[in-house]
Amino acid sequence: MEALVCRKLGDPTAAMIDGQSSPIVVSRSEPIPELDSPTAVRVKVRATSLNYANYLQILGKYQEKPPLPFVPGSDYSGVVYAVAPGVTNFKVGDTVCGFALLGSFAEFIVADQSDLFPVPEGCDLVGAAAVPVAFGTSHVALVHRAQLKPGQVLLVLGAAGGVGLAAVQIGKVCGATVIGAARGAEKMKYLESLGVDHVVDVSNEDVIVSVREFLKARKLKGVDVLYDPVGGKLTKQSMKLLNWGAQILVIGFASGEIPVIPANIALVKFINVCLVQNWTVHGLYWGSYKIYRPRVLEDSLKELLSWMKRGLIRIHISHTYCLSEASLAFSAIKDRKVIGKVMIVFDDVKSATSKL
Repeated sequence: MEALVCRKLGDPTAAMIDGQSSPIVVSRSEPIPELDSPTAVRVKVRATSLNYANYLQILGKYQEKPPLPFVPGSDYSGVVYAVAPGVTNFKVGDTVCGFALLGSFAEFIVADQSDLFPVPEGCDLVGAAAVPVAFGTSHVALVHRAQLKPGQVLLVLGAAGGVGLAAVQIGKVCGATVIGAARGAEKMKYLESLGVDHVVDVSNEDVIVSVREFLKARKLKGVDVLYDPVGGKLTKQSMKLLNWGAQILVIGFASGEIPVIPANIALVKFINVCLVQNWTVHGLYWGSYKIYRPRVLEDSLKELLSWMKRGLIRIHISHTYCLSEASLAFSAIKDRKVIGKVMIVFDDVKSATSKL
């Protein structure tokens, strides 16, 4: 089968690095994975999502470092191609989506039936491949961890990226007042089309001033939940906007800078002569829920797929590529060109999705 193989660590966006070949290569002779258990399902992959974590993993900068060589890739969708004798949940021809620690950048992947979810009738199969990681991360963070409530104020940093765009939509479904911070006029326009209550262009606006003016106009005291996949300077600025009892969701560090959150400010801090205290900081690594809270992941993805079917969330795909164009796909992630998701699609669906 055809698969993308990471042979060494390095930048997957470069054709040559220091005179050496790219760390990723398309192999057309990878063995088709075996049905390795009585409840195993072989899926013919139709689409797989690129996440920033995939990029970091190939660079060797992610917390999980698989042995080389490996096939990267996590969330995917496809059609059931074969089932082991003990499979009861699916049959050949069913459309499914799922999440794997590795291996979705390939024509076929094998998963246990418990790790697959039926794609509801009428839902776009390519879009479904973008749900597990980006929307799953945001759903678990906001609904399970922060328990976001109607009327609360949610501030989403990196609001036009994969997890950010998911977070603003989930925030609206939960009934929150949603503020989105992103970079560039195109991203601002798209966030407004989703009904985001206030958008801040961090490339030419002062986040603190803009958000405070909005809060004052709405007669709101402050931000109740900060969703942060960015880190760096923007995190430090946003902390000046937090309400009493606010929750900080640490999702990632796309800026490349890990912010320092002094422990004392979670207890008490004076900002502009106002006492701000009782903050809660949540570290959210979605993948670990597979080990420690698998039922939470299962319930989360089922709810997200039902929201997708009902039209409550939109899966915005800004770029699609075939497997041989993977370096271009990673470049789109690296260069911050993406609004929403970047997808790898296989030849039988690329023509149908390239304009999404």
